[in-house]
Amino acid sequence: MRAGPAQVRAALAEAYRGEWGVVFGTIVRMTGDWELAEDCAQEAFARALPAWEQEGVPRRPGAWLVTAARHRALDVLRRRATERGKLSEVAAHEAVREPRPPGDERLRLVFTCCHPALPLESRVALTLRAVSGLTTREIARAFLVGEDTVSQRILRAKRKIAAAGIPYRVPPPGARAERLDGVLAVIYLVFTEGYAPSDGSTVRDNLAEEAVRLARLVAAEAPDEPETRGLLALLLLQHSRRAARLDADGGPVTLESQDRTRWDRTLIAEGVALGREAVAADGPYALQAAIAAQHALAPVAAATDWAAIVALYDRLLALRANPVVALNRAVALGMRDGPQAQLNAVDALGSPKALAGNHAVPAVRADALHRLGRTREAAEAYRAAEVIAPNGAIAREYAQRAAEGELVG
Repeated sequence: MRAGPAQVRAALAEAYRGEWGVVFGTIVRMTGDWELAEDCAQEAFARALPAWEQEGVPRRPGAWLVTAARHRALDVLRRRATERGKLSEVAAHEAVREPRPPGDERLRLVFTCCHPALPLESRVALTLRAVSGLTTREIARAFLVGEDTVSQRILRAKRKIAAAGIPYRVPPPGARAERLDGVLAVIYLVFTEGYAPSDGSTVRDNLAEEAVRLARLVAAEAPDEPETRGLLALLLLQHSRRAARLDADGGPVTLESQDRTRWDRTLIAEGVALGREAVAADGPYALQAAIAAQHALAPVAAATDWAAIVALYDRLLALRANPVVALNRAVALGMRDGPQAQLNAVDALGSPKALAGNHAVPAVRADALHRLGRTREAAEAYRAAEVIAPNGAIAREYAQRAAEGELVG
């Protein structure tokens, strides 16, 4: 049955979001040519619009698109082979006819895009382009860089894959866990750039949502790996608070001051369930998800189980001795044992390189001093945080707290 133009466009948009990676990955597997794969995938989607308007939306849009892209790829290969007089090459490509499960195709594509031989910035750009189907312009806008920069990153990644002979495959069992860490790190980086941009700009929900989608994809394709569920749980729980994290002026709202009725309970329920499944494996993402779940399940800030959170941070630090985790633990410790414990824990961190220039260090110290009644010292610490705040909204918040302390002191 024919569908109206609006229905066809909606079906095509849905197929693009869900099937781009499968179409692209199928042609990469078939030809090993990433440029050709992109051209063929784009042409398949372009052909779909008039064809579906004329013939109706196919029962399996993804299969239709893969077939269209394959036919286009074979046409190109035949032309190239004819020019070189090597028709046997086409026969070899045509032999790759057996359909593969879509999940296999996506997982193979994710692992290849996140290969450790590629620079991290190229892994991120190539993953968003090849797996998610984001345009160069969308990626550039998301990371606040020029389109030329993104194009170059993707181009260099494709050339590196070809030159280094990086295989298009899921790593063998012995290397899979290690490589999966790199895949999850890329997804978490994408989420962090949307949730708390490193350049201090305002949050970018579309980028965070894309990271959640990628995490869902990897969790679905690698269900036996607990950390895939741990990462998805963590992202869902953090993303559930997005509507309450900023005030009307774009300033940050502390967790204890957020309007919890604005938290997304559907995402929280899913994140908590996934986190409970994964936390037994004691992975870093699952433990962070368990911490986020403690906050999410507290009906009011005062009901937060800080003892449980400190215990989870201790498990996390035992896995990875990370100064950022230690700083977060200092805050939890302060909520459990009082501000002096928080101050002692912050001062005990010293000056690790990983925290150099991090505004949270003087801010956490200022909070402890303020709660100890040492208002003048707290104001000085807030001023120190203001100087290195990542954006204007956060700087104004610190300046206001410093001014309040200066008035009292």
